[in-house]
Amino acid sequence: FRGKKILFVNVASKCGFTPQYDDLEKLYEEKKEKLAIIGFPANDFAGQEPGTNEEIASFCRLNYGVTFPMAEKISVLGEGKHPIYKWLTDKSLNGWNSAEPKWNFHKYLVSETGELLAVFPSTTKPGSEEIVSRLR
Repeated sequence: FRGKKILFVNVASKCGFTPQYDDLEKLYEEKKEKLAIIGFPANDFAGQEPGTNEEIASFCRLNYGVTFPMAEKISVLGEGKHPIYKWLTDKSLNGWNSAEPKWNFHKYLVSETGELLAVFPSTTKPGSEEIVSRLR
């Protein structure tokens, strides 16, 4: 991913925000020369990602045509929090942000040089001006 911005998104298949997969895929297709999107399936919010890694990958491919990278299912909260989410949510590690995801489809944008640039709540759509303006 060197030389690209990265958008980290905790995702879930049975969430009201699940249709954002369409917007994430569209953004990825439009900007993939300079943007990587990585989906991190997580079952931390209301059990909305109960599937196995294979079921999740199949669901995303068949229902939303997802081609951007999807990680294995992880935890984004608590003691079992994945190391990338420890970095994204600990200001002593990333320099300024301590906000954890409040729900599925919370987004973190990292620069080409590995600096945390911005955090977006679930309600911020991937194609929004708030996100797209930071990709120019």
